[in-house]
Amino acid sequence: MNITVYLAGEIHSTWREEVKTKSASLSLPLTFVGPMENHERSDSIGEEILGTQPNNLIKDDIASSINNFRTQVLMEKSDIVIALFGEKYKQWNSAMDAATALALGKPLILIRPENLHHPLKELSRKANVTVETVDQALQVVSYVFDKK
Repeated sequence: MNITVYLAGEIHSTWREEVKTKSASLSLPLTFVGPMENHERSDSIGEEILGTQPNNLIKDDIASSINNFRTQVLMEKSDIVIALFGEKYKQWNSAMDAATALALGKPLILIRPENLHHPLKELSRKANVTVETVDQALQVVSYVFDKK
């Protein structure tokens, strides 16, 4: 059995590569999908498709529509969503993706450091599981495959 995992959250760090590398070392049968990780392309996809827009507001609106389309399609096809809340970057996309996963009824694992417990307490209570590290999230996923 192969499970598709949507990796939600910020696109500026290498956390997704850490998840992929560690899951491969555990021989987990996982396929990963997620948001466009090329930030420049994500911001300019509307103009790439529809041409130059008259102002940044319209440019952002069109790019957001296309990025939301991508998120919905890939998340609906996913079996699990893992959403990372780190300390370095703004977490708006992580929160939006986690809320989308909940709205779609997708099993949700939140990764967040202990110091973000309070600001994420309501979201953590809605998620299936909340952990503090990538390793812990992968242990949860690995448990799905345990037969012992």
